[in-house]
Amino acid sequence: MSMNQRQIDEFYMRRCLQLAVNGMKNARPNPMVGAVIVSQQGIIIGEGYHAKYGEGHAEVNAFASVRAEDEGLLPHSTVYVSLEPCSHYGKTPPCADLIVRKGVRRVVCGSLDPFAKVHGRGVRKLRDAGIEVTVGVLENECIELNKRFMTFNEKHRPYIILKWAQSLNGLIDNQGEPYMFSNVFTQMLSHKLRAENDAILVGRVTDDRDHPQLTTRCWPGNSPERLVLRHPDTISDVLSHLYAEGKQSLIVEGGAKTLSSFMEADMWDEIRVETAPIVMAGGTQAPALPADIRLADKQEYDGNEIVTYRRATPLLSI
Repeated sequence: MSMNQRQIDEFYMRRCLQLAVNGMKNARPNPMVGAVIVSQQGIIIGEGYHAKYGEGHAEVNAFASVRAEDEGLLPHSTVYVSLEPCSHYGKTPPCADLIVRKGVRRVVCGSLDPFAKVHGRGVRKLRDAGIEVTVGVLENECIELNKRFMTFNEKHRPYIILKWAQSLNGLIDNQGEPYMFSNVFTQMLSHKLRAENDAILVGRVTDDRDHPQLTTRCWPGNSPERLVLRHPDTISDVLSHLYAEGKQSLIVEGGAKTLSSFMEADMWDEIRVETAPIVMAGGTQAPALPADIRLADKQEYDGNEIVTYRRATPLLSI
């Protein structure tokens, strides 16, 4: 069965997303981006991703991968890219200029770039050069991939993940004393999450009582910046500090009062709750989930269940 143009565009955009993920660790604070160059005959003649901050963007690496004998195919080719090509000089020259110079006939973008120096300008530059541009192919998936970058640039604050572990009967400690609800595997997943984010915060009581390390010792990668929310601090102060530092994401690990304060301030984007198959005799009740919430994911690992929630009404409007 033959595919229509939209299906074809989605097919190659999925490849862009596959490539983009390879930049997860080293592209930050830049977004993860993948690019694919497809000839008129539907053959991929070049592909690349943004591998490291300060180095070539996805489009640059995709063009660099095109063999000399395939250069002649470029004028009739389509460039697929998961995020709008940049139009300004930063660490590297504008990718939109490179695409124009290469003379391709069409560009397909997953989503626009919320970064003020780019937003819409890359697309406009391409169209002004006579290149056909399609925007919004697998847009939700492309935004999801770079939710931290998108939130930081549109909302001027980090992407906020609230996270806790609890018993089957909804308690987050054992009679007020710390308790390890995570198993070996889910602890590793927690440290993986830390490696993927820029900062991590606990409240004063949790810090004084549990002395959590909040490191990535069970997963390769840099540990996030460690923060403790104390009485003189406000959530606004913390978020302003992180924004000024260019930190695009924050994990809040508790305890109950700190987690609830973020929900009451309506400062959250994602909530992850791990539930262990154990009933505690007594302890601190887990925070109540907010009303504006939807189930995003549910997984079970060696008996422990991890449920991820998102806002029912997304904050982003890219």
